[in-house]
Amino acid sequence: MPVTYRIDRGAGLIRTRCAGFVTLEEVLDHFERLAEDPDRPAKLDVLLDLREITSLPSVTQLASVAGAIAEMRSRVRVGACAIVATSDAWYGTAKIFEVAAAGAFDASGVFRGPTEAETWLERRRSER
Repeated sequence: MPVTYRIDRGAGLIRTRCAGFVTLEEVLDHFERLAEDPDRPAKLDVLLDLREITSLPSVTQLASVAGAIAEMRSRVRVGACAIVATSDAWYGTAKIFEVAAAGAFDASGVFRGPTEAETWLERRRSER
C-alpha cells in the first residue's frame, strides 16, 4: 500500500509513510481510513515521511489535499505536521504544500531527516 500509517496514542502522533507512486485518490482514501480508525486519539500530530515516494503531485493536487485536510478537521483534530523530504524535488514540493495547507495545521515544518522532524515535534509538544 503506497500510504501507510501507525498511530502512537501515547504521544498523540501519527506516522504516515508514502512509498512508491502515490495517487491523489490513495491520499484521500488514507484520510477516510484515519477518520474512521477507532484507535485514533482526539488530537494528533503528524510525521509525514516522503523519503520513499516516487511521484510528484501537481499544484492542483496539493491544493486538493490541503482542502481535504481542512475539511477533515471537523472529524480529526490535527496539530503540528512535520514533513520529511530528502530529495530536492520533494523538499520544494513539501514547502509549497506547507503554504497551501497553512490553515489546516497548528504549525508545520519541512525537514531533510526524520530525527530533525521528530525533535521539532517533541519540542512543540513540550511547549503546550
